[in-house]
Amino acid sequence: MNDWFRPARSSGDDRWDVRIRPGDPGWSHTGLYAVTLAAGESRAIDTGDCEFIVLPLSGPAVVEVAGQHLELAGRAHVFAGPTDLVYVPRDTRMTITAPEGGRLAIPFARARAAYPVRRVAAAEVPVELRGAGASTRQVHNFGTPAVLAADSLIACEVITPAGNWSSYPPHKHDEDRDGVETALEEIYYFEFRVAPEASRGREPAGPSGGFLRGQPLGYLRNYGTDERTIDTLEEVHSGDVVLVPYGWHGPAMAPPGYDMYYLNIMAGPGDQRAWLICDDPGHAWVRDTWAGQEQDPRLPLSGSERD
Repeated sequence: MNDWFRPARSSGDDRWDVRIRPGDPGWSHTGLYAVTLAAGESRAIDTGDCEFIVLPLSGPAVVEVAGQHLELAGRAHVFAGPTDLVYVPRDTRMTITAPEGGRLAIPFARARAAYPVRRVAAAEVPVELRGAGASTRQVHNFGTPAVLAADSLIACEVITPAGNWSSYPPHKHDEDRDGVETALEEIYYFEFRVAPEASRGREPAGPSGGFLRGQPLGYLRNYGTDERTIDTLEEVHSGDVVLVPYGWHGPAMAPPGYDMYYLNIMAGPGDQRAWLICDDPGHAWVRDTWAGQEQDPRLPLSGSERD
């Protein structure tokens, strides 16, 4: 483990499987709770100076907040398409319950202003197929500025099918340059499964408790500039977290046989809530090659392959 890698459950406590907060050493703006709840079990959160999103990873959930009773149908697992979710502002108390048991991710970020509580239906989440060929990936833009009103928090989910690359070309967003780049620190939370096409003829190993038999794996690269050095290449498994404080990050690599999911959480110090990135100039040309390639026919994934 290094300063920026949190193996599964290593950051948790008696309430959370993952517990990363603004104010942790070297970390300033974003946070993530992840939790596995038994049927009927709850967690209460005082949001304080942060805004939150309640995002089911598996199973349904109920959110009680500001006098509202908000039901979330959830999903079977993270490869089963987008889920419904709830945005919760700062200076609020909420209670989250898993009526049938399940797992939840709760991304959050420091916020200066409070926006209204909002339930976003799964059908409202834009599903984007980004890239082409072996760089095709599926993005659920549930918490991006065009979809969700918020003060600083930006979040999305990315599904990279087995053998593909995402977060590619390598890019950064660690300085404010008007109209070009915004300064955003970033959290990557990972889950994996054996790809359906690779599991035929063997016992299925679908998502269960966030971990898979055989430990499917992937990799994430992060490297710095001359002015701000960082150099990590992490082997990641289900439940692992990688923090990206600055620098060029990518690719995220899904080896053959293993589908990769990650949740991205971003926020920064600036007044503008925008996700503006700058490609590494040495690799930016790769985007031009996508024009002559078909997108991966395995996408979009919706869970119908194996629920």
